[in-house]
Amino acid sequence: MTIGPPTRVVAVVVTFNRLELLQTLVRRLGEIPGLAEVLVIDNASSDGTDTWLAACTATGDIPVRSRSLATNRGGAGGFHDGLAWALDTGADLVWLMDDDGLPDVDCLPLLLEHRDDLDFWGPLVVDESDPRRLVFPIRLPGGAKVAHAVDDVRRAARGDRLDGIVIPFNGVLVTKELVERIGLPREEFFIWGDDHEYRLRAEESGARVATIVTAAVRHPSVGNLGTPMMWGLTTYNDSPSDLKHYCMARNNLVNLRDYRGPLHALAFVVKTVWFYTFSRPSLSRLRLSAGAMRAGIAGDFEGHRRFLR
Repeated sequence: MTIGPPTRVVAVVVTFNRLELLQTLVRRLGEIPGLAEVLVIDNASSDGTDTWLAACTATGDIPVRSRSLATNRGGAGGFHDGLAWALDTGADLVWLMDDDGLPDVDCLPLLLEHRDDLDFWGPLVVDESDPRRLVFPIRLPGGAKVAHAVDDVRRAARGDRLDGIVIPFNGVLVTKELVERIGLPREEFFIWGDDHEYRLRAEESGARVATIVTAAVRHPSVGNLGTPMMWGLTTYNDSPSDLKHYCMARNNLVNLRDYRGPLHALAFVVKTVWFYTFSRPSLSRLRLSAGAMRAGIAGDFEGHRRFLR
């Protein structure tokens, strides 16, 4: 597939208190052809990130600019601001990523081969210690099968891409035209579900979405996603972090209500009650879940702040 006229591609990186990972990523971005600029949004880090960024003006031949937010606004707030900033610089395509991913050197060139017929697309996100495994499993289109191995995804792909699925904000490209059509990520979500909501909004607008299976971002393992429940028939995302659980319960309910309807939202409530009553009994988690869900229904997106340190 041929590449058209020159395109301004701007990388947006959101970081919080992971200076060593950020430094490694920024160095890698300086080795990747096709980038015009790197913009870093620092979520009020306290580990010296702001000092390092103030002195970092380039990586390789690529300019680096940064903004340090006054408060931690989570990944959602960081990508909201970073995407808007990138468009203000005249970006045609924005490459979005967290600080803990590391794209292969050929990742962006492989993605750019598809810029003429996609709106929102990205690479496989593979385990940095075992690149044969996916960090975030992919539900293959047309069925219920979930792929955990890179080879399974590549076998399911047509050519070098898998249409209809993308793992947002882990090395994804988004076009200026799509952002102008659907707006920015929901900054009030803070974390968890903001990326999924953005993909759902893109799909609802008719965006062409895909994963390019020849391109890869390496990412630390996050362990097995989902704790089995209901005799192994399904899983539940149980996080030890009260902050993550609160945001997950609130934001997931909102996404289900807005994009799947009230029955799906109700099913998630029932699933949560079941999990913390039978699978992993916890009265405190039931109370936390109920409060988060009430807040989501009421449109209150401030409750997570009590968990911030």
